[in-house]
Amino acid sequence: MALAAIAIVARCSPLSFPKSNFSPLARVLVARSSSSFKPHLRRYKAMASSLSSSGTAAKTERVTAPYGSWKSPITADVVSGASKRLDGISVDGDGRLLWLESRPSESGRSVLVKEPEKPGEEPVDITPKEFAVRTLCQEYGGGAFSISGDTLVFSNYKDQRLYKQSLHLKDSPPLPITPDYGGPSVCYADGVFDGRFGRYVTVREDRREDSLNPTTMVVAVGLGEKDIQEPKVLISGNDFYAFPRMDPKGEKIAWIEWGHPNMPWDKAELWVGYISEVGDIFKRVCVAGHDPKHVESPTEPKWSPKGELFFITDRQNGFWNLYKWIESTNEVLPLYPLNAEFARSLWVFGMNSYEVIQSDKQKILIACSYRQRGRSHLAIIDVLQSSLSLLDIPFTDIQDITSGNNCLYVEGASGVLPTSVAKVTFNDEKSEIIDFRIIWSSSPDSLKYQSYFSLPELIEFPTEVPGQNAYAYFYPPSNHVYQASQEEKPPLLLKSHGGPTSETRGVLNLSIQYWTSRGWAFVDVNYGGSTGGKRKGGWQSSMHYWRLCWWVYNLSCSSI
Repeated sequence: MALAAIAIVARCSPLSFPKSNFSPLARVLVARSSSSFKPHLRRYKAMASSLSSSGTAAKTERVTAPYGSWKSPITADVVSGASKRLDGISVDGDGRLLWLESRPSESGRSVLVKEPEKPGEEPVDITPKEFAVRTLCQEYGGGAFSISGDTLVFSNYKDQRLYKQSLHLKDSPPLPITPDYGGPSVCYADGVFDGRFGRYVTVREDRREDSLNPTTMVVAVGLGEKDIQEPKVLISGNDFYAFPRMDPKGEKIAWIEWGHPNMPWDKAELWVGYISEVGDIFKRVCVAGHDPKHVESPTEPKWSPKGELFFITDRQNGFWNLYKWIESTNEVLPLYPLNAEFARSLWVFGMNSYEVIQSDKQKILIACSYRQRGRSHLAIIDVLQSSLSLLDIPFTDIQDITSGNNCLYVEGASGVLPTSVAKVTFNDEKSEIIDFRIIWSSSPDSLKYQSYFSLPELIEFPTEVPGQNAYAYFYPPSNHVYQASQEEKPPLLLKSHGGPTSETRGVLNLSIQYWTSRGWAFVDVNYGGSTGGKRKGGWQSSMHYWRLCWWVYNLSCSSI
């Protein structure tokens, strides 16, 4: 079984590599006593033992066998066929969740599914079999559908046209609302409904003139399916656009734009446009990204029900934090400064890291997720009090959230939970959680292997850059049937994730459990420059950190 970017290292022994190959900092770490890691590992082993015992009716005597030779039911077929992929969540007019799942059993076809009306009932497929909900916009896609009330608009994979579908009329087929250009040469993504003018505002990527250098703009699409018109161009002139968002009255639109050679996490701009009586933009204001003193990358603009504009940017501390726009003075104010990431790098459309869940004279509450020190947190920010309250849920990694009726739907995972969507219900004051229930799981069958799971342990270590630390997750060998002799040390696998804006997140991954259940130790490294830590340090070579991690986990392995 192959794994990308894996270094297979010899047995965990502190004599395997000469110390001269490492930096002075690494040699300092090697000189440290391994006793400092033992309490850390003891806590970890207690967690793993608890997990293993929960999956077996009674403890049995373990078979002693060399590391790497253990037998495991987590086979290559189990790994490759285990998971469906989640590509977006939303809520309809009835307050019920819809999610977009990609199904391996249907050759990866993406299908919209609706939450059942009553617990215990089966979810309902919304997408007819001859359709697949997916956009090719900017290659990576995302934001392939949007819902307003009982009306759904989605991008169909085969022809990339937009279709409108009623969620209440079961026998009503999806109908196209964009022109047929004879093939998937024009793509749409990240759309929202404009109730004032009865239209759909969306990002469009046009490859008709140049397939290698497509033209991107924000357009308005009429929602009438009988007389299909060419979409009306609202915003154009830059290379890329994302997050077109209408205010509640349809009088203003916010959006993100950026141009070559920048990526959206390097430098971008947040704009607000004022809409005329005929639906055109007659005035524009740059909210963030225009000041040469602040090289920033704003993202995820969102209007509150009262018409206040919130967004996320990294202008002050190098971390993506939440801000509010003061329209009268064109100033921006931080809501709750924190050395943590409240957003992710904009690789795909449609990301949703926060929701305004209350906006009145008494309170403005924002439910949000942020990532700090290798773990995601769910929290509520009280804007008027400038305070943050943590909410305790089983997820250690959170992707997207969306609001429902007095609840949140949260996409997340943990070391023992595969990617899932949970319904998180609040009390009336929205001060605490009264119910947490899994609505959807990418791999519900994976839990039958939980007695074999190895729990990730976060390790933090210094780098050669003063004041900057790097992180990794350590997975010890774990199999409730086997054990190795006390004198033996396990073989170790090191993995380096791809991309300077990516991050390994310490969640259940059967491709890692494949190895650990066979007696391998596994280290998943977040080298310097990974998302989740301060990003202004930029991309840095990972090989030094691999060496550094190797010595750190040498000490860890010696305690197993």
